Amino acid sequence: MINWVALSVFIFFFLLVTVLGFVAARWRRGDLNQLDEWGLAGRRFGAVVTWFLLGGDLYTAYTFVAVPGLMYATGAQGFFAVPYTILVYPLIFLLMPKFWSVCRQYNYVTPADFVQGRFGSSTLALLIALTGIVATMPYIALQMFGIEVSIAQMGVNVEVALIIAFLILAAYTYSSGLRAPALIALVKDSMIFIVLIAAIIIIPIKLGGFGPIFAAAHQKAVVSAAAAAAATAAHKAPPTAFHDVLAPAQFLPYTTLAIGSALALFLYPHSLTGTLSSNSRDVVKRNTALLPIYSLMLGLLALLGYMAIAAHVTLPKAYGSNAAVPALIDQEFPSWFAGFAFAAIAIGALVPAAIMSIAAANLFTRNIYRVYFRPRYSAREEANVAKITSLVVKFGALLFILLVPTTYIINFQLLGGILIIQTLPAVFLGLYTNWFHRWAMVIGWAAGMISGIWMFIAANFSSVYVFNIGGQKYGIYGAVSSLILNLLLAVIFTPIFRAAGIASGKDVTRSTDYEEAIPEKAEPLPEALA
Repeated sequence: MINWVALSVFIFFFLLVTVLGFVAARWRRGDLNQLDEWGLAGRRFGAVVTWFLLGGDLYTAYTFVAVPGLMYATGAQGFFAVPYTILVYPLIFLLMPKFWSVCRQYNYVTPADFVQGRFGSSTLALLIALTGIVATMPYIALQMFGIEVSIAQMGVNVEVALIIAFLILAAYTYSSGLRAPALIALVKDSMIFIVLIAAIIIIPIKLGGFGPIFAAAHQKAVVSAAAAAAATAAHKAPPTAFHDVLAPAQFLPYTTLAIGSALALFLYPHSLTGTLSSNSRDVVKRNTALLPIYSLMLGLLALLGYMAIAAHVTLPKAYGSNAAVPALIDQEFPSWFAGFAFAAIAIGALVPAAIMSIAAANLFTRNIYRVYFRPRYSAREEANVAKITSLVVKFGALLFILLVPTTYIINFQLLGGILIIQTLPAVFLGLYTNWFHRWAMVIGWAAGMISGIWMFIAANFSSVYVFNIGGQKYGIYGAVSSLILNLLLAVIFTPIFRAAGIASGKDVTRSTDYEEAIPEKAEPLPEALA
């Protein structure tokens, strides 16, 4: 049955951001027939806009749905998302200013552009581009999944609503480029914060405080332990374990999930695209200092999973624990506020989906189409190819969400982290050294990809693979173990290739390119507002 009040509020705010998406084409006006303007907004964004853009880019609708959903289903294990977002910001404080500087100096638009310049290898650059595109596709699909979960709670036909959302997203991304998600992010984050503040104040009051909430989570852990023991005694597969406090066997998986996720987050093309849209390296630094505010929000958001347990919400079978937050909101708030909250989640999907499709389009256009199909083309053709590619990417994500079972979509997103982390030696370590031989990194990349995919499949499509060493079991996030193999082979083969006289690629960058805030080669940027 359709909740017309919630749906009306949802449609109002969805139309509002749609209008903003088209208006964004005139915001900080630039020639959108230039890829630098369409795909990076002319690198004009100041501290405030960049903060909202990166926040909207990194903290997605799926974050709003999946983190508390994981807490609802498995308990404390789902909390790994909080320490990983704390770990990532000191890391990017060291890396992203360097990345911004060298890319601004040489007008690089993608990480593959940088790798090509740093290591002089078109093959390695192609692998970086392909990895970025493949890892991003299921991520975009999951944003559509976030919309699907929200609209399903209102009783709306899911397929029709997703197609409408896709058409709206495709239209304003095509016309406005990166400016659209940047402007919408201002609205999206404001709405998300309103929903979160209301939820963490009102719901605990209605449930009797945080004491009963944590007591309900503990009771679920007791029941889960009893069910697991009964299943073991009956020689049956135990159900999904729930722990309100990490069990000793979870320490290593939890730690490696946090570390691996922190290393992977800013290797995703959309994270780097958001960074490159900043107008100075100082803006990048300021944002790495301010973005941890979102980690506080994420910690509070995760607790909604425990609140859903205490509230005894009824979950739709089609979405399981991923519907915990929408079901909780629908149960505990009036229809008009539920509609507002569902709109916030859906809009929270549109922002990262737009940025991801733009980032994937930039990779295809600059590092595949230009290099292998049309080495000589005009700036207008480059921008048009990127616009068309962004449509194709979003359409592929739509088919993915409509045709592939939900469980597999979520698993493919976990695989995305394992894949994208294989670009770390070339992209992150490349900011500090060009010591690695290009072919050694290609071998390391291939070994990391093969081993990561194999572990993922062998673990029954799980991101954690259990190693049995000397009779002891060690569960490690596949991204970490495959990255170690990647780095080990790159270190071993580099001196071997050099001793064999196999030439390294030419590094066109200079040490000063990684430090200078204002480049000599590029034209001066227009003065940007905050």
